[in-house]
Amino acid sequence: MKGAARPSNVLLPPFGKQRCFPRNMCPFLSLGSIAIRCPGMVILKLPKRGYAEYSSVDDCRWVQNFRLRHPNIVQLYDTYEEKQYVYLVMELVTGGELFDRIVAKGSYTEKDASHLIRQVLHAVSFMHGNGVVHRDLKPENLLYYNQDEDSKIMVSDFGLSKTEDSGVMATACGTPGYVAPEVLQQKPYGKAVDVWSIGVIAYILLCGYPPFYDESDANLFAQIIKGEYEFDAPYWDQISDSAKDFISHLMCCDPEQRFTCEQALEHPWISGNTAYTTDIHGSVVTHLKKSLARRNWRKAYNAAAAIRQLQMLRLSSNSNRISSQRASTSAFPV
Repeated sequence: MKGAARPSNVLLPPFGKQRCFPRNMCPFLSLGSIAIRCPGMVILKLPKRGYAEYSSVDDCRWVQNFRLRHPNIVQLYDTYEEKQYVYLVMELVTGGELFDRIVAKGSYTEKDASHLIRQVLHAVSFMHGNGVVHRDLKPENLLYYNQDEDSKIMVSDFGLSKTEDSGVMATACGTPGYVAPEVLQQKPYGKAVDVWSIGVIAYILLCGYPPFYDESDANLFAQIIKGEYEFDAPYWDQISDSAKDFISHLMCCDPEQRFTCEQALEHPWISGNTAYTTDIHGSVVTHLKKSLARRNWRKAYNAAAAIRQLQMLRLSSNSNRISSQRASTSAFPV
């Protein structure tokens, strides 16, 4: 954000049936190239060149996907376009990122983790029921609605989402560490990739560190493809067998055998009383702080390398697709 907003500099988008916001409707907190913030909403300001291929921003698939209405999904209220920019009027959530809140908590139990994952599963189950695959579920995209102790979790960022009716998905995309094996193997994939990501998040929620890690993204991807993760002692000794069973069904390398969201919601660790209530805050936060520091370091220095790895997979996938198209007219679209 860049300084304070001056009303004369603000072009306010339409909302609902109104042609524009009254200038005195709400006090603007800040104005920059990213967003204008108002009580209860945030207006994202994006360069229109990213939407040049669409006759209207509303034709963009991920914008359409953001219009899903669910208590645990950040809402897109409206859109507005001008010559150089598009504006997305969205629900404002102020509670912060998932892991940051856990670190700040005084106590934290396996039952708390179960409650968090249940909310995510409900939201993603709703998406899947509407034919939408998120494709980038990760802790940074799970936000608390507000600062209340019992605040709900909100799923955000549909920038990589895709609808099943738009064709078979095969593009290598997502975030290293949370991406499913079939994506890295350049196979056609579907809703199951989101379930895998939820499994990775659940794993971290219970121990504070990721199931897969390597400084080399190539080695990291190899671990994921093989499903090489462990419930390490002593960190997992205090975690219930039910939790481990739940994670094993979500992080199953075979997408055909992997739980659906509906099956996951019926698991005793989610729907029953098998989650322990012992305070695990100390052990989880110790590792979580290290993981967050490492994540931030990788954001600053290694993000480009990870992107290159995914781009190489994507290029390879495209090359294979072109070869297949030459040999047959039945090749699937990316």
